[in-house]
Amino acid sequence: MRFVQACSDNWNVEIHWIEYRNNDIGFAKVDFETASRNGEPFEELINKVQFLPNSAMRICTTHLKIRPFRKYLDSIGVHRPVQFVGIRADEMRRVVKIRANPEAEGMERYLPLASAGVDVHAINEFWNKQDFNLNLTTFNGKTLAGNCDLCFLKPASQILSLIKEKPERATWWAKMESLDLEKSVNGNKQFSKDRPSYAQMLKFSKEQLDMFDPNEEAISCFCGD
Repeated sequence: MRFVQACSDNWNVEIHWIEYRNNDIGFAKVDFETASRNGEPFEELINKVQFLPNSAMRICTTHLKIRPFRKYLDSIGVHRPVQFVGIRADEMRRVVKIRANPEAEGMERYLPLASAGVDVHAINEFWNKQDFNLNLTTFNGKTLAGNCDLCFLKPASQILSLIKEKPERATWWAKMESLDLEKSVNGNKQFSKDRPSYAQMLKFSKEQLDMFDPNEEAISCFCGD
């Protein structure tokens, strides 16, 4: 969030801050000062749909990102937007998927970084020349805590390491799994049915770090879709 504001301040670019809301228009226009800090829009969506998103029902990107900003654009008279997605050339699974479906939710989509051959090394070189940065650690081309910090699509060992580094990261996720929701997906009322709950992983993080396979692959989330 501070990084987005830094982009606006350093490059003199107007940022339109949009959040999901379960209201008549489906969004709220906020700013750096009023934007949610503790996952409130996501919690609002979960309370609306009455189930936890998971690998079988991944509603996060569509409901929390794509639809709110489409509704905002509609509200200001922009009905046929063109979307430029910042996926790199070395993220080939995501590149192939988007190029196979270049239009979604009524938007044409283009991948300028991928088309120009820009990879993670070029991105790092660019940011090393700037006066500010996102300040997230990159390991072998992957930003471990990027985007949704403890996303259930990340390998369990990675989530456990992130909780060990900063235990408070697990608070919101554990709270969501403790909600008394009406629905389940394939009988599952956790974010992931094949691993311990976030509350359990928080407990495990204080005791051990080798309970999961460190070579487990992440599930592609396609958050840029």
